[in-house]
Amino acid sequence: MLELLKEERTLGEIASSYKVTPKTIQNWKREFLANASKAFETASSAKEHKEQIAKLKEENDALAKTLGRTTVERDWAVGKLKSLGLSDKKDLVDSKLTTLPKTRQTQLMGYSRSTLYYKPVPMSDTNLKILNRMDEIYTDNPEYGYRMIHQHLLEDGYSIGNNRVLKYMGILGIQALYPRKKHIASIRDQEHPAYPYLLKPYWYKTGKKTKAVKVDKPNEVWSGDITYIRMNGGFMYLAAVIDWNTRAILAYKLSNSMNATLATDVLKMAPERYPAPKISNSDQGSQYTSYEHTKLLKDNGIQISMNGKGRTIDNILIERFFRTLKQSEIYISEYQTIKELKEGIKAYMHKYNFKRFHSSLNYKKPMNVYLDFIQKLA
Repeated sequence: MLELLKEERTLGEIASSYKVTPKTIQNWKREFLANASKAFETASSAKEHKEQIAKLKEENDALAKTLGRTTVERDWAVGKLKSLGLSDKKDLVDSKLTTLPKTRQTQLMGYSRSTLYYKPVPMSDTNLKILNRMDEIYTDNPEYGYRMIHQHLLEDGYSIGNNRVLKYMGILGIQALYPRKKHIASIRDQEHPAYPYLLKPYWYKTGKKTKAVKVDKPNEVWSGDITYIRMNGGFMYLAAVIDWNTRAILAYKLSNSMNATLATDVLKMAPERYPAPKISNSDQGSQYTSYEHTKLLKDNGIQISMNGKGRTIDNILIERFFRTLKQSEIYISEYQTIKELKEGIKAYMHKYNFKRFHSSLNYKKPMNVYLDFIQKLA
């Protein structure tokens, strides 16, 4: 967990090194961060927890008398087993225990029997090359769906099927920038509700079949999104928040895992530095529909807007920024270490915000325009 939080190696490298699945590490990180605050609890909070523990103990004693000590001890043991790491659980399986089959043993410990025989291996160099090439193809042609990307890969000499291309698009978190409804490779968390798209008033027609977007003033609309950045041996993920009017990047974070924590951490940074906007828009991914993320928006009085289903184009401005970042910086730099990547992205963000002219701003610089507006509000 310490290695993961240092973010000096990719999630894939850490998983391979410790022979656990990347999903297991992500679950550990979620549990760790959810309980980390307990290390800094005040005396009153500690007292409250002690009272809760005492109350739970009384309830447990009553349950023991009702159900019998044997049942309680069994449930306690099963709970302890489920809290163990996967490698420890595998070691506890006894193949000689005829009265309790392996299938039942693994069920009691909270995993399937097939997992017992799984040996995690890092993604092959060939598959990494395919993912990297897909990222390049999509960045140059964001309107491409999986069929077009598949055809492009075949032309490049890769042996791959349509279904695997669709699967890899899900890993990369990409889909065609297309105005009509298309299949979404990533699946949102059905436990969390999606919100309506509030940015339709900012779109206007430029032709019979074309539209453009315009937000009249800074700090009216923000957008958040996450993109994949390739590295040797795995992936890193970049989350960012952009102001729609000025195109200024207000906050960003690089991580070796793509989860709700990443999106929420970036969202926390922006309102701490700048006044809250009227609207914040994102896609319907579980990172943005999570309770923590939507609560943070509500607490700051920000209206929640989400892309229509299958409409990545609804968040077009940050999609364009990510494409510019990759074409102008990532692909030409070929960073070898995460430290180099972090330093490179930091330098590029400063250049993009404060030194790079933007044609939509009459060739002014994004952050200069944004800060001028904020200072006038003060």
